[in-house]
Amino acid sequence: MDFDVTIEIPKGERNKYEMDHETGRIKLDRTLFTATQYPADYGFIDHSLGEDGDPLDALVLVQEPTFPGCLIRCRAIGMFRMRDEAGRDDKIMCVPTGDPRLEHLRDIHHMPEFYKLEIQHFFEVYKALEPKKSVEGASWAGRIEAVEPRASACP
Repeated sequence: MDFDVTIEIPKGERNKYEMDHETGRIKLDRTLFTATQYPADYGFIDHSLGEDGDPLDALVLVQEPTFPGCLIRCRAIGMFRMRDEAGRDDKIMCVPTGDPRLEHLRDIHHMPEFYKLEIQHFFEVYKALEPKKSVEGASWAGRIEAVEPRASACP
């Protein structure tokens, strides 16, 4: 199942941008307090709704960073499960459907272990210096588990 992801934060950024869903404009939420950078393009799955009332979060593995507001046609390969101070905050791991360099990535188990560790480390520490913010319970799930919540979250 292919779907569109709108990028809010390009790979390599420390600025955390968010889409204002009422105006369609990108706004700066904050600069990360830690020295970490986003390990992949980060955004949301269009026309989806997560448990928190926001669109489902997505990480898109790209060769080069894109830009806030960029639309990428993707497919899910897995999910990074985590919780933050507000509750469950899973991230759907995606690859662009049109990139032949990533065609072999069909499930999270096809992704190099070091890259998974890098992403996990980012989410474990990126809020570490921010008051009243926390992250816990990180684990990985495969493509089937990632596609199920996405299918049920589409209005």
